[in-house]
Amino acid sequence: MDKIVQDVGEIQSRLLDHRPVVGAEIRFFVTEFEEKRGHREGRLLENLNKLVLETNEHMQPIHFEDINRKLCAITKKLEAANHMAERVQQRELESQQSAQLQANMECLKDQWAEFLKKQQRLKEEVDEEYVKAAEQLRMKYHDSEKGLTKFQPL
Repeated sequence: MDKIVQDVGEIQSRLLDHRPVVGAEIRFFVTEFEEKRGHREGRLLENLNKLVLETNEHMQPIHFEDINRKLCAITKKLEAANHMAERVQQRELESQQSAQLQANMECLKDQWAEFLKKQQRLKEEVDEEYVKAAEQLRMKYHDSEKGLTKFQPL
């Protein structure tokens, strides 16, 4: 029975205990990145640091005032350009509105002309109806007059 428990313990440690494998992977990772690449990357970072320090020392006192003046001039030019662009936009907007007003006026003129034509046509129809009604009344009264003259003593 002891042998069975011992065998089961060994099987369990082999199947479920991953510490030896993980430990080996960690050691490989450390040697790969710290020992082989660490010095190269450290030297690269040191060189970059030196380059940045030299650039700061060289650029700050000499060009800071010049850069500041140039930035002020650029800002003024950008403000002027922005103002000009706003004026161009305003003119374009006014032009579009003017064109739209002109188109609206043309449309209103066309509608007015159409309205006048319709009114003229309606006037002519009313005049025709009036003439017909007047003619009918004349005929009616003329007939009535004839009828009355027949009954008048001579």
